[in-house]
Amino acid sequence: MTSTAPKLQIDIVSDVMCPWCVIGYRQLAAALEATGTPHEIRWHPFELNPNMPPEGQNIREHVAEKYGSTKEQSEASGVHMTQAGAEVGFEFRYADDKRMHNTFNTHQLLHWAEKQGRMHDLKMAFFTAHFTRGRNLSDNTVLADVAAEIGLDRAEALAVLADQRFATEVREAEQHWINQGIQGVPAVVFNRRHLVSGAQGVENFTSVLNQLAAMPEEAAPAP
Repeated sequence: MTSTAPKLQIDIVSDVMCPWCVIGYRQLAAALEATGTPHEIRWHPFELNPNMPPEGQNIREHVAEKYGSTKEQSEASGVHMTQAGAEVGFEFRYADDKRMHNTFNTHQLLHWAEKQGRMHDLKMAFFTAHFTRGRNLSDNTVLADVAAEIGLDRAEALAVLADQRFATEVREAEQHWINQGIQGVPAVVFNRRHLVSGAQGVENFTSVLNQLAAMPEEAAPAP
C-alpha cells in the first residue's frame, strides 16, 4: 500500500475496563505497521458495566456474578490474557484485590482530551493505569493525575469531571453505537462499513487490511 493511498478510517468502540480492547488494539496496530496502511483511528465510548457503583467491585467477584465463572476459571482467564498481552507488548498485572470500576467519567475525560488531539494518548494511559498499575479509575483525582502525566491540564480535567460538562455528549455517543447493534467490545469498524468484533490476532487483522486494500476505491464511503 503506497503513501498516496487514502487513509483507512478505523472506528474502535471500547471500554478501558476491557482487557481484550487493549489486546485487540495492539494486534491491529501491529497489522497496520506490517502492511504500511495509512489510517486514522477514532475511539468511541462503551460501558461494560454502566451500573457499577462508584466504589467498584472486586474483579473475581464481578466475573463470578456476571459470567458464573469459578475462581479457577477466572485465574486461568487471567493467565491467558496476560500471555496474549505479552505477545503484543502489553503488561497485565492481576491480583486478588484488583477491582472493576465505573468508567463513565473516564469516557468524559477522553471526550475532553479529543478536543485537544490527545484522546488516543489518554486512552493508552488509562489502559496502563488500570491493567498494569492497578490504579483506581473510579477516583476523579486519579483520572486527573493520569491526564496530567501525559501533559494535559490537571485542574481543567478535575473541572470537567466536577461539572460533568460532557455527560450528554458521551451518553449520546454510547447510544449511537448501541443503536448500530454494538453489544460487546472491542468493535472495530473499517471505513464505516466493515465490522470486526473482538481481538482477532495480528494475522487475521493483517488479512482484513489486505482485503480492504484490494477493494475497488469506489467501495469505500465518501469522507
